[in-house]
Amino acid sequence: MFNKEQKVVYTHPQALEALRTFCAYQDRCHQEARNKLYTLGYGGEAGEAVIADLISEKFLDEERYARNFARGKFRMKRWGRQKITQELRQREISPYCINKALQEISDEEYQQALEEELLRRNRKEKKGLHPYLRRRKLADYLFQRGYESELAWEAINRLGL
Repeated sequence: MFNKEQKVVYTHPQALEALRTFCAYQDRCHQEARNKLYTLGYGGEAGEAVIADLISEKFLDEERYARNFARGKFRMKRWGRQKITQELRQREISPYCINKALQEISDEEYQQALEEELLRRNRKEKKGLHPYLRRRKLADYLFQRGYESELAWEAINRLGL
């Protein structure tokens, strides 16, 4: 009789090929690759051997992943440096790679994005709010987006909001 809960057992070459396909689709960090191996039922030392093979074949590159992640989240979702750093830490990316990734964002571009987010959010806020409450809500929004508090307050003051 066929058991529906029977799992497929992967050999090293099969697991390696499955992860090559997984990593070729988009950049992955080491933790995502480990999680994928775990879902395939291939973990432990054997899983780490697969990870090592993927690193040597350049399918996994933590620094490349961090740079692409930071660039993408900043340009597409307009995240600030703090939120990007927090997300990369959750993915167990090394501090060296996080610093390299944050260098991908120029200060001018970062300041411009912060001001654009601030002005966009300012248009959405209710007009009848007390000025202090309005400023606080704008600052809180920028904090939530991952922008540094001193930069947020500086921009709010400079734009006279």
